[in-house]
Amino acid sequence: MKTQLTLDEAQALAHDALLAVGVPEWEAGVCARALLDAERDGLPSHGLSRLPFYLAQARSGKVVADARARVDVKGSVIRVDARHGLAFPAIARGVERAIPLARELGMVAVAIAQSHHFGVAGAPVEQLAREGLVALAFSNAPSAMAPWGGKRPLYGTNPIAFATPRAEADPLVIDLSLSKVARGKVMLAKKAGESIPEGWALDTEGRPTTDPDAAIAGSMVPAGDAKGAALALMVELLTAGLTGSHFGFQASSFFEAEGEPPGVGHLILAFDPAHFGEGYTAHVETLLTAMLEQDGVRLPGARRYATRADHAEGIELPVALVEELRAYCGTPAD
Repeated sequence: MKTQLTLDEAQALAHDALLAVGVPEWEAGVCARALLDAERDGLPSHGLSRLPFYLAQARSGKVVADARARVDVKGSVIRVDARHGLAFPAIARGVERAIPLARELGMVAVAIAQSHHFGVAGAPVEQLAREGLVALAFSNAPSAMAPWGGKRPLYGTNPIAFATPRAEADPLVIDLSLSKVARGKVMLAKKAGESIPEGWALDTEGRPTTDPDAAIAGSMVPAGDAKGAALALMVELLTAGLTGSHFGFQASSFFEAEGEPPGVGHLILAFDPAHFGEGYTAHVETLLTAMLEQDGVRLPGARRYATRADHAEGIELPVALVEELRAYCGTPAD
């Protein structure tokens, strides 16, 4: 059963729930906006369904609720310490510093340490692309995928995202998980009491499963099989490796309230195409136009923008989720 909320109502509900567990005002606003944007884009597995997990971890101390990210700039590297708080404020601080520095130097790296769930990886790269920058983003996550040929998960599902500005259109955004599907979809299926399609996950013995509980205990299947597993290893090294954060097998769950902080890492790269040559966006359109001349081709991110437009007035959320968030706020259900 679902209920309709305006965007302002959903934003206020998430914001107030975060305040109630001790997240500071600005940080709560950033987190609430990121989750709402995921809902608007049709990505509920990374949207407000995540918030009860964040709130429970803030109450238990697994997330440092009042953490304020620290930023240190050395040359073209922006180092951000999330201090075991939620990821979104740390990402926002890093991206904020990256925009002018990339324009000055041509390219910068934002390395975020001791962080939490990265959220929609396409969001920060889209923001950078709207500022005229080409961007890449990587994050590791608690272990959910085994090395190819193995059974024990060591890598996270480890998203990769890319965005480029366009001359007279929304940025092109590519956003993908290195598992065949995001693990959040398995969690949603578990919560709904539904099975998952075969091919998404393996059980603890390495056998295909449609049971979300067996999938969570086992391993997600990497996108592209051995190639996807190799890319997941690459992301572990670019994120946790460079920042000194936890590798996937060392990180605690994003979904359990108890335990040590996950302490994962993120890496965002931003390039100013003006430093590389002239006419970048016009050159990009040459390729995109050739793609769209073929029947059946759509640009990556197009569906996300269409869904965003459809949700301009509001979103639908499960009634149980709304009631749970209102309970955190001390607000009675309707």
